[in-house]
Amino acid sequence: MLTLETPVQFVKGIGPTIAKMLAEKGVATVEDLLLHLPFRYEDRLNPRALNELKPGEMASVIAEVRGAVLLRTKRMPIFEMTVGQGLSSMKCMWFHGTYLEGKFRPGQMVALFGKVEASKSGRGFKMIQPQFEVLPDGHDDALDRILEVGRITPVYESLSGSKLASRWIRRTVWNVLEELKGIPETLPREMPESVLTRLDLLSREQALREVHFPPAGTAMAQLQAAATPAHRRLIFEELFYLELGLEVKRRRFQEKTGIAFETSEKVRAALREILPFHPTTAQKRALGEIAADMRRGAPMRRLLQGDVGSGKTIVALQAMLIAIENGHQAALMAPTEILATQHYLSAKRVLEKAQHKYRITLLTGSLDEDRKRAARRRIHQGETDLIIGTHALIEEKVEFAKLGLVVVDEQHRFGVLQRFRLMKKDGAEPDVLVMTATPIPRTLALSLYGDLDLSVLDELPPGRTPIVTRLVTDERADEVWEFVRKQVAKKHQVYVVYPVIEGPKDDQPELDFALPDEVPEPAKKKSAKKGQSEALFPKLPLKSATDMYERLRTQELADLRVGLLHGRLDADEKEVVMRRFQRGEIDVLIATTVIEVGVDVPNATVMVIEHAERFGLAQLHQLRGRVGRGGAKSYCILMTGGKISPHAEERLAAMVRTQDGFELAELDLELRGPGEFFGTRQAGLPDFRVANLLRDRKLLELAKVESARFVQKASEEATAEERARVAARLKDTWQRRYGLAEAG
Repeated sequence: MLTLETPVQFVKGIGPTIAKMLAEKGVATVEDLLLHLPFRYEDRLNPRALNELKPGEMASVIAEVRGAVLLRTKRMPIFEMTVGQGLSSMKCMWFHGTYLEGKFRPGQMVALFGKVEASKSGRGFKMIQPQFEVLPDGHDDALDRILEVGRITPVYESLSGSKLASRWIRRTVWNVLEELKGIPETLPREMPESVLTRLDLLSREQALREVHFPPAGTAMAQLQAAATPAHRRLIFEELFYLELGLEVKRRRFQEKTGIAFETSEKVRAALREILPFHPTTAQKRALGEIAADMRRGAPMRRLLQGDVGSGKTIVALQAMLIAIENGHQAALMAPTEILATQHYLSAKRVLEKAQHKYRITLLTGSLDEDRKRAARRRIHQGETDLIIGTHALIEEKVEFAKLGLVVVDEQHRFGVLQRFRLMKKDGAEPDVLVMTATPIPRTLALSLYGDLDLSVLDELPPGRTPIVTRLVTDERADEVWEFVRKQVAKKHQVYVVYPVIEGPKDDQPELDFALPDEVPEPAKKKSAKKGQSEALFPKLPLKSATDMYERLRTQELADLRVGLLHGRLDADEKEVVMRRFQRGEIDVLIATTVIEVGVDVPNATVMVIEHAERFGLAQLHQLRGRVGRGGAKSYCILMTGGKISPHAEERLAAMVRTQDGFELAELDLELRGPGEFFGTRQAGLPDFRVANLLRDRKLLELAKVESARFVQKASEEATAEERARVAARLKDTWQRRYGLAEAG
């Protein structure tokens, strides 16, 4: 008998060979197969008649193939098919459609879904790149007839080419659901009964059946938006177990013994001593929240996020001083050596004015072995108070004497487990402050950092001036370089950023914006993808930092002092270049995105970003935040080359429109999706099967509330048996789906 845990190999009609193909798509069990949901639906119960169509609408049509031909034009091959209903007909066209030759024959019935357009002649209609499916004819069996026509039909993403396409999935899922009919609701894959009742949710069996084979009368708009009761039931369950795991983690940490720091007058005096300016209300609020956490006996787990230049670093430094003044060590881990070095130099500069002489150590991977060994000895023997470094801090050789606080900067650039490795270095439970200058939309904060309390810096310190942002094309490059020369003549400095270090390379670390062709759907179909992307948005060679450094310093900016900074320079070279720029010995710094975070030069007033269309919004915003740090008026110039995609146009228009990092973060999340929001895939991002963080924000909020309630009132609302089932499901979810078991 089938259960949800049954390996798909044992489903009728699958076997070992197909099971291997399914495993490559993450489908290992019957449950995995049933959670491969339709990505859209076609109304084959009430398809549109050709003579009722209107230009501009999306429509489902069932019609007869009248003829098909492959047209070989100069630009590209175009496959053209004529379909008809009685006396009415319509043309369908697919660019680069060679792969369709021989697929259709006159008399076949096809289901089509696409945007209706008026034909050039003004008579009749056409569809460009419609989705299609050849329907069964009279020789096919009864099941095909039941599933393919006369109903709302689910359409699936193929699980392995044409062999395991929509029709195969429909038949297999139907058969599985028929065999599973009447599953007892005690199966260990169910929600707590109290939650189901309170929210009036469908049973899992009913939800699975209706999401795959919607009953007649289900609103198509609800189906396409994944907003039916069946969809909401499955989505909520997935989000509930995510938030339940985060809530359990949070409470487990709160039960552990931490360090109860004191914030005496002596400590407060030390904090006031290092403030370079009067703190903002947001900074005072955030420090108050952090200090309150540090005073408690449970370990602090807090996320400090704020916009570019909102003053997170000084708040974090004050938190570290609380630990140090209480006789403990504090460690700050940064994702790159250049940022770690910046933090080290900044901390030294700020702490120099303090009466107490704080001992600071820098530990990065590129230090020679003697210096590393000496640094590790000072850390182990308690001869240093503040340790700043990269991932080198989590190496097994590093042993802290008395670690009290860990600050993790730009957390999204680390694998999620690295934070926990540093926290547990000496077996104790130090306080942890996670810091990010990338404003994180609330939905991502709930799903990535739901185990952390949140402090937000939502105002800028005094002295930060608005940055004028302009969008120009390469054709106006001469004007841009003339503007740069005028700014330097006023004794200001300039950044010029490029997306790559040199030439067309594939292994360049700065290439983390990952914005390829950006061809809108449905043009991204695999057989037409390459040709269409080239036709719509032809790729131009990327200008590189090294090439443009040589050109600018010898041509357009020949009489200026020009420097070069990128990720392939060793740590000492980077430090020399940055110190020269900070001292004003370099007028124009040609760089890659290594200057994205942490670089603070108040005299820099211009940020020029070439190939701006190739960067994500968060990265553009971070780069812009490198200027405007002094009192002088500052500028960000976004330069583009060639024709750019609609998504790129939207990103760049948003940059010109607003400097609100949180508004830009929300838009970035919508444009790029959660998986690519940070520019590189976040190791800790949950691998959702039915939920979508953008679409399902309200359900995520509800799941957080309900999971917290269940943890708090589990003994009142659930039997021991049910609690055990929920715990087993939770463990399986976090281990098998999210791979975050260690984080618990």
